[in-house]
Amino acid sequence: MSKLDQNGYVKIVSGMSRRDALKMMGLSPIAAGVLASSSAPVEAKASDAKGKIVIVGGGAGGIMAMARLRRALSEPDITIIAPNEVHLYQPGQVFMAAGEYTHEDIVGSNLDLIPDDVKWIKDEVARFEPDNNRVVTRGGESVTYDFLVVATGLVYHYEQIEGLSIDMIGKNGISSVYLNDLEKGTAEGGTITWKWFNDLKQAAQKGKPRVICTQPATPIKCGGAPQKILYLADDFLKREGLDADFVFALNGDKLFGVPEVNETLAKVVQPRYGNITNKFTHNLVAIDAEKKIATFETKKYTQGAYDEDLEEYEMIEEIVRVPMQYDFIHIVPPMSAPKAVVESPLAWQQGSAQGWLEVDRETLQHTRYPNVFGIGDVCGIPLGKTGGSARHHGPIMVANLIAQMEKKELTQKFDGYTVCPLKTQYGKIILAEFNYEGAAPSFPLAVGEERWIWWAFDLYMLKPMYWHLMMRGLM
Repeated sequence: MSKLDQNGYVKIVSGMSRRDALKMMGLSPIAAGVLASSSAPVEAKASDAKGKIVIVGGGAGGIMAMARLRRALSEPDITIIAPNEVHLYQPGQVFMAAGEYTHEDIVGSNLDLIPDDVKWIKDEVARFEPDNNRVVTRGGESVTYDFLVVATGLVYHYEQIEGLSIDMIGKNGISSVYLNDLEKGTAEGGTITWKWFNDLKQAAQKGKPRVICTQPATPIKCGGAPQKILYLADDFLKREGLDADFVFALNGDKLFGVPEVNETLAKVVQPRYGNITNKFTHNLVAIDAEKKIATFETKKYTQGAYDEDLEEYEMIEEIVRVPMQYDFIHIVPPMSAPKAVVESPLAWQQGSAQGWLEVDRETLQHTRYPNVFGIGDVCGIPLGKTGGSARHHGPIMVANLIAQMEKKELTQKFDGYTVCPLKTQYGKIILAEFNYEGAAPSFPLAVGEERWIWWAFDLYMLKPMYWHLMMRGLM
């Protein structure tokens, strides 16, 4: 069970078995199905491999990696470098925005998750030096390793939007559910966005406000989150008999990359609301908070000269700026790997994944430094910036890391599994599960269908599973 400690954190009682966790969750067949389909390994004899392992990051990926490595090694020598004592259940921020959770519902403590036999350096890595097998912390401490696990997560860049600063969020109709400070353990974005919902409701009682929801040009944590806010805010008004004009401005050219999900969103969800205008290939680049004008960049094509060889006209591409007036705007900022990763030899040096951690998309091993592995959002792979992906990274990365320690072939392969519980209204979720090949449902249910059972699962059951199973390396 969970309880609050003297600091107000959720205290996670250790030693909970899968059986006990399932009892706690009411022996749900859905939970049992998730456990049955999870990538947790069958209990096996711990490896006698030796080596100093350093894990960088104390979020979901880093804690899962630590827990699994402790179980997989007979004599683990693990150091974790992470500044945050507070641990946030980040998937809960959207439920905070919708008024279903409070801040206290998503706050836990790494003091409960990191055991005494793991050395914990409460600092942040400022520099990676893989050629010397060491990292240097912000405080100047040099830490050497035999094997390195990079689990830094990603960072938000509100400052890359001209005219925007973090202290503007929560004022003048501006919101962003992503806003948090993991080092301090605060998630203001969820609280601010719930207030934004209610301010929007008050405005809709007097008229028909114009609302913009954005999605940037960069990869982001949980690619479906911008639409979750869009649909939940719209449904929040509809349930009160109110209305607004919504614009969804996104850099892409479709609502969702999985065809089955995209079709449901385009043909069922958005028509049901009847008040959403999509602005594809529109990327937010500037904001004037006083005038409430958001400026987007998009591509404009004009016809040029006729090419007689190709028998067609040349199309000239031009980047143009498009201003849009709004009353309320929900902003999803550009995102990247942390600066220490971006500026290190560990990052992809070119290509679409430039700046993200350079790992093989299947083994999660660095392609140039074989004693370095990645887990979670920092990985520069085609898919996988969700907590569900990190859960699938965990056993694969650990098995391959131990194989590397034992000088054996790396046989475990990540298939790109990603899951997005796409909230399309209060009480309904599309459980979008997919991998490198396309849709990949864990259950014999259509991947593009809205279902209330996924809402119940996400709202009531996933959080205890996160604390008691995922963060314990049990699933």
